[in-house]
Amino acid sequence: MDYVEMIKEAKEYIKSKIDKIPDVAVILGTGLGSLVEEMEDKMVIKYGDIPYFPQSTVVGHAGEFVLGNIGNKYVIAMNGRFHYYEGYDLKQVTFPVRVIRALGVEKLIVTNASGGMNENFEAGDLMIITDHINMMGTNPLIGRNYEELGPRFPDMSQPYNRELIKIAKDVAKEFNIKVKEGVYVAVSGPMYETPAELKMLRLIGADAVGMSTIPEVIVANHGGMKVLGVSVITDMAIAENLEPLDHTRVVETANRAKAKFVSLIKETIIRM
Repeated sequence: MDYVEMIKEAKEYIKSKIDKIPDVAVILGTGLGSLVEEMEDKMVIKYGDIPYFPQSTVVGHAGEFVLGNIGNKYVIAMNGRFHYYEGYDLKQVTFPVRVIRALGVEKLIVTNASGGMNENFEAGDLMIITDHINMMGTNPLIGRNYEELGPRFPDMSQPYNRELIKIAKDVAKEFNIKVKEGVYVAVSGPMYETPAELKMLRLIGADAVGMSTIPEVIVANHGGMKVLGVSVITDMAIAENLEPLDHTRVVETANRAKAKFVSLIKETIIRM
């Protein structure tokens, strides 16, 4: 089936379950699903029920849309995302963003768990993403371009919206939440990086490294959405002092940071 028709069919399924267009979409990264506990009048749509949707296979990713109210905003949250390393191509990885945009949503918050490479960071910090570097070796826009989805050569001079960044920074200051700012780099994964790789990524200007987010941000920008990105620094990925790491530790650190993460995202959504 044609890609645009697949998007339309998935959109129509979700639209049949809701009675208004969400104000904001949120993609929740590894271990960060606790935001949905703050939503009122919730309803859940399982990815498995939506036409053409992939399935989450990673621990810490529930595999469902949760829709509900946060303050005066109606929110659609992806509780679990898809990753290139799961074997999906990037058109599949970003399919939910296409569907969310087709619903009429104009603002997107992307979150992730990432390794901190900036020596001024520490595990548990929140980092507002100011820019990114794509080191995944591919791009979701490769192939045929559908003009109804966005231009052939989209502008990426401001992939993370400055107005939304200011709102998040104002919230952090008001609620006394310490936040960092920095550049996020995405690699394909699924293995964690070697010391030599971390040295290279730091040299080219990255402050934090992960295995997601950038494909969704590219597609969101392609579709004209305003994007805010927030990373939870779950470990320190500094080449000279690198300790063995596993996914369980990443999830545990994300869980420990969830109180300030939820406070920041929740209040930012209300003000968007």
